[in-house]
Amino acid sequence: MSKAIIHTNAAPAAVGPYSQAVVAPAGRTVYLSGQIGLMPATGIMVSEDFQAQVRQSFANMQAVIEAAEGRLDSIVKLTLFLTDLGQFAIANSIMAELLPEPFPARSTVGVASLPKGAQFEIEAIIVI
Repeated sequence: MSKAIIHTNAAPAAVGPYSQAVVAPAGRTVYLSGQIGLMPATGIMVSEDFQAQVRQSFANMQAVIEAAEGRLDSIVKLTLFLTDLGQFAIANSIMAELLPEPFPARSTVGVASLPKGAQFEIEAIIVI
C-alpha cells in the first residue's frame, strides 16, 4: 500500500513514531477492535510487566491485521490507551521498533482502567 504522509509546520511536529496525518489510497478500510496483552492460547494476561503487555498487544494486533490480509504498513491510524501515562516512553519506543516508516497517525489516551486489569490497549484502522 502506498500512503501519503501529511506534514505542516503550522502544527506541532510529531514527537514520536507517528505522522500528523495520513492519506490512504482507495481500498478496503478495516477497523480493528482494541487488543490487550492476552495470550491467544489461554486468554490470560501475558505478564504484569508493562513492556510484555505492550509487546503482546502489538503481536495480537498484527495477527488480526494479517487475518484481514493486511500488513503492519497497512495501518493508517492507531490509538493507544495507557493506565499510566508515565509509561508512555516505553510504549513509544516499542512502537518505533515494531512499525515500519512512514508511521501512521496516532493518538494516545490515559485511562483509569482497562479490561482484565490490562495496563495497555491498542486499536487500529488499516487500509488494504
